[in-house]
Amino acid sequence: MTTPSGPARGAGPEPTAGGAAPFGQPDPAEQLSRLGRSWTWVLGAAIATLVPGILALVWPDVTLHVLAVLLGLYLLVIGAFRFVAVFGREEAGERVAGLLVALLFVLGGVLCLRNPLQTIAALSLIVGGVWLVSGILGFYAAVATKDMPHRGVAMVVAVLGITAGIVVLALPTESAQVLTRLLGLWLVLLGVAEVVLALSWRSALRRAGIPGRTRPGAET
Repeated sequence: MTTPSGPARGAGPEPTAGGAAPFGQPDPAEQLSRLGRSWTWVLGAAIATLVPGILALVWPDVTLHVLAVLLGLYLLVIGAFRFVAVFGREEAGERVAGLLVALLFVLGGVLCLRNPLQTIAALSLIVGGVWLVSGILGFYAAVATKDMPHRGVAMVVAVLGITAGIVVLALPTESAQVLTRLLGLWLVLLGVAEVVLALSWRSALRRAGIPGRTRPGAET
């Protein structure tokens, strides 16, 4: 998961000529920017990754149809988290990469949900492809982002995503049970890594003097 970066912004919207929100009314873009930069938002995305992973591991006999629905919902939810995080980016290149990742997750979720009779190969292709491409884009963002306070953790999360994508795409699975365990394991690993990323970002905010209870203007 990629994280927004850059200097802290003000607590409220700044009026601009011609396009400012009326006085006293919050600016939606500014609110989304502050939300996307909050460490709690990163933690929420991590939990949204952990939950389906744990369910897949404790429920190995899940049917292929239920697994497709579970993965589809996971991809849609994470896509929404990534979309909001885009508003927290400072540079245009970061926003483009983040938007592509968000769209990729949403597209993968739609593909998982649109056909209730998914095959094992189709699910592997969708989820593995999403993880691989998003991991590559996340690694690029971690390398290209200036002054990222937790670059190493973000790169580890990206490498995990790339590895997960390659493993799911490369290893043939003969049953829904095997695929469920494989995807559940990787979801848990990715979720734990993103929890570490969220906690690292919280520490960075505290070092910068920004209270963790607020939704800061600077923040995978």
